[in-house]
Amino acid sequence: MLYIGIDLGTSSVKLLLMDENGKIQNIVSKEYPLYFPKPGWSEQNPEDWYAQTVEGIRALLEGFDPEQVAGLSFGGQMHGLVILDKEDRVIRPAILWNDGRTAKECRYLNEEIGKEKLSEYTANIAFTGFTAPKLLWVKENEPENFARIEKIMLPKDYLAYRLTGVHSTDVSDASGMLLFDVKNRCWSEEMCEICGIKKEWLANIFESYETVGTVLPEIAGGLGLTDCVKVAAGAGDNAAAAVGTGTVGEGSCNISLGTSGTIFISSDRFSVDKHNALHAFAHANGHYHLMGCMLSAASCNKWWMEDVIETKDYAGEQKAIDKLGENHVYFLPYLMGERSPHNDPDARGTFIGMTMDTSRADMTQAVLEGVAFALRDSFEVAKSLGISIERTKICGGGAKSPLWKKMIANILNVKVDVIESEEGPALGGAMLAAVADGAFESVKDAAEKIVHIVETIEPEPELVEKYEARYRQFKEIYPVCKAIYPKII
Repeated sequence: MLYIGIDLGTSSVKLLLMDENGKIQNIVSKEYPLYFPKPGWSEQNPEDWYAQTVEGIRALLEGFDPEQVAGLSFGGQMHGLVILDKEDRVIRPAILWNDGRTAKECRYLNEEIGKEKLSEYTANIAFTGFTAPKLLWVKENEPENFARIEKIMLPKDYLAYRLTGVHSTDVSDASGMLLFDVKNRCWSEEMCEICGIKKEWLANIFESYETVGTVLPEIAGGLGLTDCVKVAAGAGDNAAAAVGTGTVGEGSCNISLGTSGTIFISSDRFSVDKHNALHAFAHANGHYHLMGCMLSAASCNKWWMEDVIETKDYAGEQKAIDKLGENHVYFLPYLMGERSPHNDPDARGTFIGMTMDTSRADMTQAVLEGVAFALRDSFEVAKSLGISIERTKICGGGAKSPLWKKMIANILNVKVDVIESEEGPALGGAMLAAVADGAFESVKDAAEKIVHIVETIEPEPELVEKYEARYRQFKEIYPVCKAIYPKII
């Protein structure tokens, strides 16, 4: 049998075809537009997601028997607000995870409602990317649209609805809405009241590996699929990536270098960071996880390479970098504001330390190191909780860079395990579909049988020491710049 994993990303949808043994048979990607109506805003048209997903499925199955497809599932960009009217039509463009317009709403939630209450109700506090502040923004700024709401959905769940006709979500993605009681895995009555929304506007909740329905006959027929293809609920992109990298056991860690950057720590037990610097979410394996998320990671490198120095020769630019741990140029990677651990939508990307002899390679190196230093900020929070992490897996587009992986190993002083397939959320989605179909007994069983480590990057003591000194300097820069950022927006 065959299983489809759909990774609904910010710039494109990636589709992966996997057989029942976990072997990847095919991968395709389809791009769609991203809109920035105002500085700090980020939106997409959900219809673009669906159209490109359907085209992607067609391309994915070329040369294969579509009747062999037994299931499909998702990993999807989190937190995005999709609102539907009474006829299930999209009311307005989706407001995305990296949209920073809700600073006012976050202040209201964190200061007037209070962080302690939010943490009690949802295990988290308000961040600009989360869904609940977006709803409050629509309520305040687009009351005519708010009045039309009949359903509130997340990006990947809109795809699931279009394919099955079922309004569903999973526990991992719901965890990032600030409307979900993470500990008890149910919607928060208190948060619905605070946000002025009706509970029936929210989708039915499933575990990530549970079947929500089957592909609608008219859609299945158009794709050559049978009418019994199971659709599993899927997971938020980071939880799906964790499944795809086998990060499902107690204390297991994964770093994702995608558009955003995350450090993901799997746990069998529910726990909350008392300062809420890390997110406490439900995991796709039926348990929990802690996660630090930075809004701009590989996207920083893409911005620097393609928009600033106007090249796509990523490997070529990195060849000139040969003095690790000795760069005097620093880069704060806050191009879209920042989430973990600063929770500052006003923060901005910042270069500092340039001199007349600063080279193009120094600047490129600073971008790569800045992302790694920012990941360490979240790593330090985890260490303060008594969590000992000696190794991590890695995935995402940035993980294709040997240099970047070496930097991360030495800046965080951990062993970095490279897995056979770095497809992350797409593979995780396919694995969840296989579990829903009964091909594997559990998510853990699927991970143990499918995910294999092929290389480990070891930290080098001398380089670790150099980067320790650089990190101490790096972490002093943001506090000094913090007061300036709101003045230059």
